[in-house]
Amino acid sequence: MSQRPPRSSGTEVDRARQEGMLGDDVRKMRDTTERLLRSAETVSYWLVVAPLAALLPASLGYRIACGRGDWCFRYRAAKRSDIVSNLRQVLGDELGPEEAERLAREFFRMTSCEVIDVMRLRGRARSLGKLVEIRGREHLDAALAEGNGAILCSAHFGSCNSAFSLLHASGFPLTTIGRSPSNQWPDMSSAERWLWEFVYTRRLRRHRQRPIIEPLPGRIQVVAQAAVALRANEVVTISSDAPPLDADLSRAVEVPFLGRQARFLPGVVTFARLTGAPVLMVFMHRLADYRHQVLEISPPVPVEGETVGAFGRCVAAMEAAIRASPAHWVYWADADDLASLGLLRAPSAGTAAVSPQPAAGGVGHPPR
Repeated sequence: MSQRPPRSSGTEVDRARQEGMLGDDVRKMRDTTERLLRSAETVSYWLVVAPLAALLPASLGYRIACGRGDWCFRYRAAKRSDIVSNLRQVLGDELGPEEAERLAREFFRMTSCEVIDVMRLRGRARSLGKLVEIRGREHLDAALAEGNGAILCSAHFGSCNSAFSLLHASGFPLTTIGRSPSNQWPDMSSAERWLWEFVYTRRLRRHRQRPIIEPLPGRIQVVAQAAVALRANEVVTISSDAPPLDADLSRAVEVPFLGRQARFLPGVVTFARLTGAPVLMVFMHRLADYRHQVLEISPPVPVEGETVGAFGRCVAAMEAAIRASPAHWVYWADADDLASLGLLRAPSAGTAAVSPQPAAGGVGHPPR
């Protein structure tokens, strides 16, 4: 005759429930502590370590940045896991587990080195300029000789904002189209706004000809503001890989990108056609020693014909750069942005999103 299992007493059930609640409290406390430690490390790196490292010989300063990147790779396990997962989901069979881990480590090193780049923009940016070779400058000179200005199209790839600052410092009056953090992240605290303004935005803003042009929904003056700069035969930059906002989805187009049909806003083609300014692609590549970089400027990209086809040429150039140096692309750190682009499935409800990586094309989005 089988026996029924003994029933738990009310006291045992209550004890188990209390232990579960205590476990949840411990996990929440641990997560909060880890988040505060990460924030403290980021703030100290931006405010103290990076400014001092930027004053050292370049070989030593960027070695410190790489060491910090290796530390982040080791101890920010959740973010590392997300980056590896995003890389493998998007690039698929092209990428094995070991290669994905290597690229994730490279990603952390890159973002740490970008902070040193920003710090070396002091003065007339000569400290950084000594480390960067500009290739294709003749294409930009020739474009401006036509008198209609020039549009530089890029991706959130490598140290793109520092690249724009270098071009301005080297004699090309330059203005950026992009989103500021206050509009992209309305829940950012006043302390965070002050921090990023102090350590990052102001360093880039001083190397711009005009205030940032923000393409916010409903702002029809964006084209007019860009046209003013181009009519003055200046340079306007735009990063065309930014995920479209919900309000802009009706204007997005689908083009082949990284093996999928991705959603982008073809604004660069619209600006070029309305103003007559040529579009040149520009990318900053970091070399193996991490301190030296190459800034490449392409000849003008044809923008004639159907909009999707014309914009597809710009997207193809962005894809080629990303495939050649995957760790340079900022969006591997954000599954939500990859989903908005159409490269990943949208995270299911209740799934923790990756911490946002500041990257929306403006001068107020520091790498972390």
